[in-house]
Order: sequence, then C-alpha cells, then structure tokens
Amino acid sequence: MKAQFITAEEVQQVVGVSRSKAYQIVQSLNRELKSKGYITVSGKCPLRYFNEKFYGLQMENGGEE
Repeated sequence: MKAQFITAEEVQQVVGVSRSKAYQIVQSLNRELKSKGYITVSGKCPLRYFNEKFYGLQMENGGEE
C-alpha cells in the first residue's frame, strides 16, 4: 500500500528546508484542512494535498499513477 501521508521529515527532504520550516509547512497545510472541516494528524499531511498545494498537481485516477 502506498503512503497516504507525508511527514514533516519527508517534507524537509523533498523541499530541502530546515526541520522547523518543514513543520511550519505541515502545520499551515493542516490549518487549511481543519478550516475545511477535515480531521488532521499533527506532524503529517495527506500526500495528495501536499502535492496539490505545493506543486499545483491535480491528481487523476484517485491519486494512482
């Protein structure tokens, strides 16, 4: 099964930012999701939402590539 969440540590590696900046990015994305009524997990963000917001990617086929 593919990972459905990206952790702050993974954000740090993918984006090439410090650990604190990676946590800020995840927190910001989780705040957006919470404001839309979604349940969030501290330190993790749905991978699909991260890709959509950070890279502007619209996932087709339910996220399957």
